[in-house]
Amino acid sequence: MSEAAVSFTIDTEVASAGLEDLLNFIHQQYLLPRPQTFTNIQRTIVNHEHALAFTFLEPERKWYIEVELKAGRPIGVKMTPSDHTVPKSALSQIKEDLIIGVQFYEEQMRKTTLYFAFVEGEEVVPEKTLRKRKNVLRSLFFESMILLFILFMIVNVFLLFIFGPLLTPVLLVAFQFLIVLNADKIISRMGDWVLSPQKPRIHLLQYHLSMEEYEKFRQRYRLEELLQMKKEIYDRTLALGKDINCETSREVLLKHGFECVPENMTTKTVDVYQLVKNTAEIYGLPIPKIVISNIMLPNAAASGPSPKRGVMLITTGLLVQLGEDEILSVIGHEFGHLKGRDPLILFALTSSQYLLQVYVLGDLWPVLFSFPFFYFYFLFTMGAIYFIAKFFEARADLESAAHVGQPQVLAEALRKIGFRRLQLERVRANKVQDWLGWDPHPPIYFRIGRLEKLQAPVKVKHTLAQSIKDVINGFLAVL
Repeated sequence: MSEAAVSFTIDTEVASAGLEDLLNFIHQQYLLPRPQTFTNIQRTIVNHEHALAFTFLEPERKWYIEVELKAGRPIGVKMTPSDHTVPKSALSQIKEDLIIGVQFYEEQMRKTTLYFAFVEGEEVVPEKTLRKRKNVLRSLFFESMILLFILFMIVNVFLLFIFGPLLTPVLLVAFQFLIVLNADKIISRMGDWVLSPQKPRIHLLQYHLSMEEYEKFRQRYRLEELLQMKKEIYDRTLALGKDINCETSREVLLKHGFECVPENMTTKTVDVYQLVKNTAEIYGLPIPKIVISNIMLPNAAASGPSPKRGVMLITTGLLVQLGEDEILSVIGHEFGHLKGRDPLILFALTSSQYLLQVYVLGDLWPVLFSFPFFYFYFLFTMGAIYFIAKFFEARADLESAAHVGQPQVLAEALRKIGFRRLQLERVRANKVQDWLGWDPHPPIYFRIGRLEKLQAPVKVKHTLAQSIKDVINGFLAVL
């Protein structure tokens, strides 16, 4: 006798015309390569929606799981275990595989999708491309600004020859402190729009093209004409107090000689300011400055010397890829950093290590800076700083779970953002590498597993102490 079915949904940015192709992708890339694991594969139409059904077989054929996907928005998934012996881990694995499969398809789809983002009353700007120079610049300020501190440590070697060993360390630490104090102003300059109560929403328009159509579009339409289309859509909708809609957008595109199919177009409006305001009220903190960067890289970062001078940068890529409740949970994570004053703490940590190295271990410099000792010393020091930084990232997850109250939703958001890393971390060697690598975030698998074990309401008295314990235990478990 089969057990009760388990149902869940997967939010997707795929337009209605692409949902059948999404099922084809899962069929071809996930099911067919594993004939010993998946059987009874069927393509049907249920209530006018395309559906994909299959059976997951346990290797020894002791149990099985019937799975059905309905290609709607969101995608509906139903899993029916054969009996009570089916482990929950098997159900979780299938769920994760399907979410990762959807993310891979969406990633492929984004390569041939046009994205228009708008803010009422703000200039229409093009989407930024992921150029290397911009990535390097942004990476200096993302991830709690640790990379910026490392850069200063490298610059220190050169400044020593100019100012000498006694003055250089003080100057560098003072300069770093000025950077931290003005982090809100620096990060604000990296965005395209600043949201406010008068300009609270981001409006998103997506139009999906086939690869052939996309190549023709690129050859025919220049950036200037694309910007003109965006401005005309804006002038005929938001400028008149109307929402972005498919009908008006289609009329503008047709005016420019571009034939489009409404089924390939989707629109979305996110009241980002209200989401941030609600989260600020939950935390009892001031509303930070909200900056939007029009780039498809999904990311969010919070910085500033204090909650009163906090700034939160959110990319349009994050707004496109996540549902509203997932965005809220990610914002909750960033508020965890603001509440804990993590930028200042990490500044104090790295600066203390640096000053210790200079003034306390100064007499040992001839030894410390000899190769290969310096090489191993540098690796150990940086590895230790990044490992400690994982405590604060884990705490931010826990703070979001406790304040926003949606630990499972934050776990789903992390699955979507980090699906590539999540797949790589299924190999033990990659897990160890992610624990020891120069990344302030703990491995994705650890963060997701930890969040999914939590039950709302989450009540933790000392979030940092609990996070330190969890991170250390998580690291030891993989050794």
